[in-house]
Amino acid sequence: MKPRVCILMEVSGRSKECPECGNNNLIRDDEVGELICEQCGFVISSTLLNHGPEWRAFNAEQMNKRPRVGAPLTWVIHDKGLSTIIDWHNQDGKGRKLKPKQKAKMYRLRKWNRRSQVSGSTQRNLTFALSEMTKISYKLNLPRSVLETASLLYRGIVRKQLLRGRSVNGVVAASMYLACRQCQVTRTMEEIGGAARITKKECGRNYRFLLRRLKTEVPPVDPHAYISKFISQLALSGDTESIALKLLEQAITLKLTSGRGPSGMAAACTYIASLLLSERRTQGALAKVSHVTEVTIRNRYKELVQKLDISVVL
Repeated sequence: MKPRVCILMEVSGRSKECPECGNNNLIRDDEVGELICEQCGFVISSTLLNHGPEWRAFNAEQMNKRPRVGAPLTWVIHDKGLSTIIDWHNQDGKGRKLKPKQKAKMYRLRKWNRRSQVSGSTQRNLTFALSEMTKISYKLNLPRSVLETASLLYRGIVRKQLLRGRSVNGVVAASMYLACRQCQVTRTMEEIGGAARITKKECGRNYRFLLRRLKTEVPPVDPHAYISKFISQLALSGDTESIALKLLEQAITLKLTSGRGPSGMAAACTYIASLLLSERRTQGALAKVSHVTEVTIRNRYKELVQKLDISVVL
């Protein structure tokens, strides 16, 4: 039988069917390295090569540590993460410290490697802008999807040459706010502007400019997300959040939210719910977390109490 298997191995190298019965349904067993016919059970080849990794992983941590490949492509880095860097640790492969001459040599190599990666003005602009986006993302605890979306938006802005006459920080903040709106992440323009060290006015001006030139679709802000955010920041109970959401649903049904800011309406619903459950919070506290004035909260509060026929004991 062994000579027959050897002959069939040569035949299988030229065909993908069983030479015994002509069946195309073959079973590949990587554990023993055999190629078997499903119909007749004939062993077509017993020397298959396993192209998988030579190591095994039993949990996610081992899976992340053992692969010897680079990081995946990302829009957050100016070169998409494809280039290599020289480690700043002055050690060799065995962990021994380098000699002074070798340290000086590695310092020069790092410097020229960094300069070669950022060669043109566009690359320098992308390097600075994407680093600022990363800082804003860390300050506001934004998800990775928002950072990737904002980086992709900024690359389109650079490609269309829309940066002329505008500050990089302003366009970066506007891109981050636009990405938050597209990814349904609740962040106000005041928060984005504060993290980018610019005013709300400048951030809003750049945001409106991007909307006109990029012609992108931006979904409306969902006031329900604001309520969950305010409840968390004010340390209110889950019952208060449920009542606030019910009040907001009634307001939406009666079309009381039309033409009203979502943050102000959500703050007013949260304020009424806190009064109904005796978890009293001041209008100043609501104004601080919602970034609207106390007058706005007071006006929305009066409208909701009157239209929804709510009796609140102050």
